[in-house]
Amino acid sequence: MKIANSSTSAVSLVKAALGKIEQYNKDYNIFTFINRDAALKKAEEIDKKIKNGEKVGRLAGVPYALKDNFLSKQGETTASANILTGLKSPIDATSVKKLEDEGAIMVARTNLDAFAHGSSTENSFFGPTKNAFAKDRVAGGSSGGSAVAVALDCVEFATGTDTGGSIRQPASFNGVFGIKPTYGTISRYGVVAMASSTDVVGFFAKTASDLDLLMEVTSGLDEKDETSLPDYYGIADTKLEKKKLGFVKEFIESPALNPELKASLENKLSLAKSKGYEIVELSLPALQYALATYYIIQPAEVASNLSRYDGIRYAFRSKDSKTLGDLFSNTRSEGFMRENKRRIMIGNFVLSSGFYDAYFLKAAKARTLIINEFNSAFKKVDAILSPVAPNPAFKLGEKVNDPVSMYLEDVMSVPVNLAGLPAVAFPSGFTSSSPRLPLGLQLIGPRRSDKNLLELVEELI
Repeated sequence: MKIANSSTSAVSLVKAALGKIEQYNKDYNIFTFINRDAALKKAEEIDKKIKNGEKVGRLAGVPYALKDNFLSKQGETTASANILTGLKSPIDATSVKKLEDEGAIMVARTNLDAFAHGSSTENSFFGPTKNAFAKDRVAGGSSGGSAVAVALDCVEFATGTDTGGSIRQPASFNGVFGIKPTYGTISRYGVVAMASSTDVVGFFAKTASDLDLLMEVTSGLDEKDETSLPDYYGIADTKLEKKKLGFVKEFIESPALNPELKASLENKLSLAKSKGYEIVELSLPALQYALATYYIIQPAEVASNLSRYDGIRYAFRSKDSKTLGDLFSNTRSEGFMRENKRRIMIGNFVLSSGFYDAYFLKAAKARTLIINEFNSAFKKVDAILSPVAPNPAFKLGEKVNDPVSMYLEDVMSVPVNLAGLPAVAFPSGFTSSSPRLPLGLQLIGPRRSDKNLLELVEELI
């Protein structure tokens, strides 16, 4: 990571980033806001401190992109949703404040699926973001803009959120590194909520070591987030011994798994074996219920979290309303995207009095089964190697009108979120045919093994 010092100015780093942003944004639709003036002003202040021999932070002058569902006083926080256009936040998210305090400079906000609802960044009010390697392919989602910003070298790193794979999948689709931390490792205070029991804050970067630094900077307890955990470098529940590496039988034998992704996984397992790791086949039959479980629990939490947007307290308000009921109805109808409405409807259905026991309660029990299976697996292995998604990046428009097909892209990522585990996505090659698309794998570990996972990734790349 390029950090400002006596030989490299913060202003030069920011200007280079802004130049790349200008070069790529029109063609790829990566950014929703460019923070030019404020970024250059902060860069000048950092350079002045360096010149005067004053102390600067660990990320001094490093340009970064902020996923547009993080509250920040700089620019509007829209979550790429019409209903939040015009929202100026009075606060900074805890993670944003920690980055800024260490000297990082936010140069732009990135596009996402509205309210992070999606797996392709096609559900954005601002239009889709295009894949960094093929403009006719999706960037992945929901953090597609952040992944492409890093892949095209516009910024050194970008923030993301991962509720069911929304960091790991776009990282995989765009050939960069992405971390989904253990649930609670980084405070969620100041991040627009999607599904509160699976949302995590994470990052995209060009190396695993950069991710490690970002985790060190932003992790830790936060009195504003009661789900936050102690320091990233504190006592972990489990330490990786780096002796046994597992793979999930149900994933590698799935007919839906792309042959080249399967070969990439097998190659990495062979590499690990050559380095002295014991390779262990794992059977986790409860994972067959993970996708259904996730798409019951997550929409239920979405419906609850989105109920606050009514045209009274936040940003967008419908102009064609004569009664309070009309105001609520019209604002939500005009302000939410199609996918937002779909998830609200599903969520309210599974939470309704006649169906709560049949759907939500059963999903909660299935989630416990999944957690227990992972716990049992980590008594046998130190980490699990898996595909992130069954396929490389698919074509723009290919699945946008087929929500079931779109949701199936999450089948290998959502179990990690349901169990609250850490996982690191990393590049593992390219497809053989044109266009050559990135292939990505993920390394999954026990709770609070985040740092150890990043060290293990370094050995496997």
